[in-house]
Amino acid sequence: MPTTLQFIDNLVTIHVAPEDTEGAFGLLEMHARSGDQPPLHVHHEDDEGFHVVEGELALWIGDADEPLVLGAGRSAVAPRGIPHTYRVTSEDGARWFVSATPARFVSFVAEYGEPTDATELWAEQAPPPDGARLTATAAEHGIEILGPPGMLPRDLAAAAA
Repeated sequence: MPTTLQFIDNLVTIHVAPEDTEGAFGLLEMHARSGDQPPLHVHHEDDEGFHVVEGELALWIGDADEPLVLGAGRSAVAPRGIPHTYRVTSEDGARWFVSATPARFVSFVAEYGEPTDATELWAEQAPPPDGARLTATAAEHGIEILGPPGMLPRDLAAAAA
């Protein structure tokens, strides 16, 4: 039975939980409003796949100058060890599936998220997450937060200088 969560300002449904596959694979469905962008981060243990069903995502992976633009029916993978982030660029938000191999990212979402009965995004944007809790919970699942929302992978070298 799928589990639905509020994960920061996203509505997330866990379709394949880590316990369903002995942690080998997980599958989430995410809904987000226009402009949604997570902090710049890197998965040290998972490959993260994206498959857009509705709307559009701009996906920055590694030091690419331009994002991959994924519309409905398009997919991409952010390999483990490579910094990445995305931004929902479609006016009406987006819906996409996220795969994680192994399922560490899905475990992170399940731990940080709050169960909800919602079936669509709430009218008001959720408050910003507790940064310290988000960073600590992510680290427990092999995910390192590298910078704030809006920071792109190519900005890492400038931030380190």
